[in-house]
Amino acid sequence: QVQLVESGGGLVQAGGSLRLSCAASGRPFSTYVMGWFRQAPEKEREFVAVISGSGGSTSYADSVAGRFLISRDNAKNTVYLRMNSLKPEDTAVYYCAARFSPQFSGQNWGRRDQYNYWGQGTQVTVSS
Repeated sequence: QVQLVESGGGLVQAGGSLRLSCAASGRPFSTYVMGWFRQAPEKEREFVAVISGSGGSTSYADSVAGRFLISRDNAKNTVYLRMNSLKPEDTAVYYCAARFSPQFSGQNWGRRDQYNYWGQGTQVTVSS
């Protein structure tokens, strides 16, 4: 069992930055692929970014590539999402997700059903 707790959300002006954190407890953190998703009002939850257990591989949604950076600190059992150049359309509840997986390549980590564990979410609001 893995528990995930997100933090770091808030209100920011367009063009600003935020860093989200997701603290995990449970099995060895480095054995988990970690993802970030977001859900805007009246929209489906969508993939944002994913990082392998070692941190050596990452992938991003086209809408955030070049603006967002996913990273992890396995010694602190924490994954981060640094969000730069924020836009009003980035407004959403952001969720972190986890799946135990020794393999990163060859999986479609953009699918919600790939993940077993989810946090409760943190609200990010970007004002224009």
